[in-house]
Amino acid sequence: MSGVTDTARPAAPQSPPSPATAVSRFPVPAREDLPPGLRERFAAVEERSGFLPNVFAALSWRPAEAEAFFALHDALMDKETPGLSKADREIVVVATSAANDCLYCVVAHGAIVRIRARDPHLADQVAVDWRKAPLPPRMQAVLEVAIRLAVAPAEVTAGDLDRLREHGLTDDDVWDVGAIVSLFALSNRLAHWAAIPPNEEFFLMGRVPRT
Repeated sequence: MSGVTDTARPAAPQSPPSPATAVSRFPVPAREDLPPGLRERFAAVEERSGFLPNVFAALSWRPAEAEAFFALHDALMDKETPGLSKADREIVVVATSAANDCLYCVVAHGAIVRIRARDPHLADQVAVDWRKAPLPPRMQAVLEVAIRLAVAPAEVTAGDLDRLREHGLTDDDVWDVGAIVSLFALSNRLAHWAAIPPNEEFFLMGRVPRT
């Protein structure tokens, strides 16, 4: 972490992007103006995927917040447990982002689902109607609770969490479900707030062989 605060964030570019190419309603700093930690992360992402997801550029105008967001994202999403694989975690993101009408997160994380689940159709099925998606009972139970937390959090009960444990999730897994839904509720709303468009590259990822 760089320790950069919002008061010390990089200056906005002199010429904001045109509406046709804008990735945010807010300023997007030049790469060279970002703290080293973000520059390194952006370069690593570009090397792996061949492009920089628009959400990275959009969040980068608040460097301290961006670094905190990515750190929590990594802690929740970049791990495998018996109860929740990496693909399962992305499926939770797609289902709850669809419930929150977040085009960016559905498209971007749908691409990750296709890759991690090795299934070109599952993300679309989950986004449109997760109840009819070919998911095991464990994930059906996870999504039922996750959607409730996303759209009607006050209706979540202790019994909902107990049913997840009955499906083999540990307490850490149950916490992760809630934390993933909560983190991406933030992400969904910021994507709406800033009007972040999905990168075109996401639409074909996991559908056609990578060139």
